[in-house]
Amino acid sequence: QVQLVESGGGLVQPGGSLRLSCAASGFIFSNADMGWYRQSPGKERELVAALDTVDRAEYADPVKGRGTISRDNAKNTLYLQMNRIKPEDAAAYYCNALYRSGNRWHLLFSSWGRGTEVTVSP
Repeated sequence: QVQLVESGGGLVQPGGSLRLSCAASGFIFSNADMGWYRQSPGKERELVAALDTVDRAEYADPVKGRGTISRDNAKNTLYLQMNRIKPEDAAAYYCNALYRSGNRWHLLFSSWGRGTEVTVSP
C-alpha cells in the first residue's frame, strides 16, 4: 500500500530555510512524477512544486525562486528546500505522486500522509 511520510517541518524565522523530506513506499518511486502540496488554515491544498522522472521541475509562483524540489531515487525520498521563508509559507506540507494530463498536473493517489507543519515566526 502507498505510504508517504513527510518530515522536516518546524519553527523557522522569516528569511530562514528548511528542507522538507518525503519518504515514499508502496509504489515504484523512480517511475513516479512527484509533487509537494501545502495547505494553510482556511485555504485549499495547493501544488507548489512538481518534479518529473527526468528531474524537470515546475514551481508555483508563491515559491518560485525560493524553493527547490529534488529527489533521491535510491532512497525513495523527495525533498523540498525552501529558502528566504516568508510568513505566508506557514502551512502543512504534503507530498504525493502526480500525473500529467491536459498540460496540467493531477493527483495520482487519493491517500495522503500526515504532512509536516511549517510555522513561521520571528
